[in-house]
Amino acid sequence: MSNLISAVAWVKRGVAIEHPQKYVLDDNELQRVSALARIELEDARVEMERAHKAAQEMGKGSEGDEADDEDANWVDEEEDTAEVDDNAMDVDSGAPQKSDPDDLSKYNLQDYDDDTKSSALGPFSNIKGLTYYKDNSEDPYITLKDVHPEDDEREELELYPTDNLLVTAKTEDEISQLEIYVYDESQENLYVHHDLMLPNFPLCLEWLDFPPTTSSSSSAPALTNPARPGFGNFIAVGTLDPEIEIWSLDVVEAMYPTSILGRPDETKAHVPTPLGTGKKKRKKQKRRAIEKSYHVDAVLGLSWNKTQRNLLASCSADRTVKLWDLSRDPTATGGGSGAIRSFEVHKDKVQAVQWNDKEPSVLLTGSYDRTVRTFDSRAPEGGVGAALGSDVEALRWDPWESYGFYFTRYALTCRQVSLENGLVLNFDARTLPSSLDQSSPARFTVSAHDGAVSSIDISPHIKGCIVTGGTDKMVKVWNVVDDEDTGKRNVSLVTSRDLGVGKVFSTTWSPDDPLTLAAAGSKAKLQIWDVGANFGARKAFEHKLHDSGKVLKEKDAKEGGGVVGVESDEESVDEDDD
Repeated sequence: MSNLISAVAWVKRGVAIEHPQKYVLDDNELQRVSALARIELEDARVEMERAHKAAQEMGKGSEGDEADDEDANWVDEEEDTAEVDDNAMDVDSGAPQKSDPDDLSKYNLQDYDDDTKSSALGPFSNIKGLTYYKDNSEDPYITLKDVHPEDDEREELELYPTDNLLVTAKTEDEISQLEIYVYDESQENLYVHHDLMLPNFPLCLEWLDFPPTTSSSSSAPALTNPARPGFGNFIAVGTLDPEIEIWSLDVVEAMYPTSILGRPDETKAHVPTPLGTGKKKRKKQKRRAIEKSYHVDAVLGLSWNKTQRNLLASCSADRTVKLWDLSRDPTATGGGSGAIRSFEVHKDKVQAVQWNDKEPSVLLTGSYDRTVRTFDSRAPEGGVGAALGSDVEALRWDPWESYGFYFTRYALTCRQVSLENGLVLNFDARTLPSSLDQSSPARFTVSAHDGAVSSIDISPHIKGCIVTGGTDKMVKVWNVVDDEDTGKRNVSLVTSRDLGVGKVFSTTWSPDDPLTLAAAGSKAKLQIWDVGANFGARKAFEHKLHDSGKVLKEKDAKEGGGVVGVESDEESVDEDDD
């Protein structure tokens, strides 16, 4: 498996707590993990027993009498050598002379009382009354006190209100993990703060501030920000496993997530189910039966509802879209447990899902069946959609357009869809038919990349500002302008750049800075691009920035053209590497 970053997520400034907490593995945490993992700890115990049995069969696990016999046969090389030397000396010196064991003359005990104590010598012989201290912190004459190692580490992990966090889903040398970066915009500094190990290859990320319920057996709730009661700092992760893991970004060195959505005891995702038994036949994975309360295949997309903060939507390779209530106990079983809703609106793997920020009950989904669907989660049977010519790679609601004042079945906005054939399409949801057999022309189409458009994002700060990333290794920024005379939309390329991340898998705008974005891809590198450093970009968005009340900070022209990455002395990049 090649090295890559499959997804990136920003965290707004001021959300993270100043001093992240250390993970503590005590009895309460073990009880919580046991309830949350369900079968994983039992599997670990079984595997340990198997490994121990195998070691015994190989002769590496000797116990009892066998071990004692081995210890008895052990020869100390030093003792054996000493015996050889003694024997050699006996041969050279002849027979040893016998000495009287009662002879104490060698100790000179007769003159013991006549010995006089010599005075102290040396340059410090006249110093008296020296005072000793247990450590330097108690010595009043030492003004530079020793710094405790824990204080050093606490200072290194400290986060400031001006810091952004970025979370990357990274796989390197077949090891998957979440890498949490700190980005200081004022100093143009980017570095890794800490990381969290993942059980499988990560596919998608979604940040949320709602503290999820961890388990009924845990007395400690999920960590929240003391300055913002009821709000936390969490990241939801979808992997090749059917379960969704939610990690706290305010806890370092964590060994287990805060919450797990799904049923690992039922899916047994880590246990392969081959199709066929012949040795020469290629083993294929059986398609598991769809379940209403949990996914049974890889989780491909996640979306958190910013209005109903306890709701999380997920889409999966099992062809379903599910709705989760984060306030419910994830370890509960029986009726009423697991996902609160399950939607089967597609015929193939569902690649992407997103909530509508303007209409909190409306979802947008895209699938490998080459269709997009939008529906109200309260009445999914009344949804509308469009048939496309290619698989959907990514999709986004446009946060700047809302048609709620029209009388339509849904008060929806427009959406952007990117396809695998390099096209970006814009649709008006009001004009979409309920039947996929009817035509659904796009409002406009852009041939954005030479290859698949793997990522797209709409700026929350500037209307009509779009960024796309493709497998052609390019990151492009577009400007969409309404033509008042014709009523049509004009789309122009503002700037493009190869950021050196390989094939681009993720591009996302900063939640704080108007023209700053993050990109990552097949070279497992994260790059921050300040598009505002480009004069043409500043000129193109000048009026829109003024209308939105945003102001770009004046910055000195620096080497790199506004691109900030993590410096590495061992970095060697092959520009032709795919």
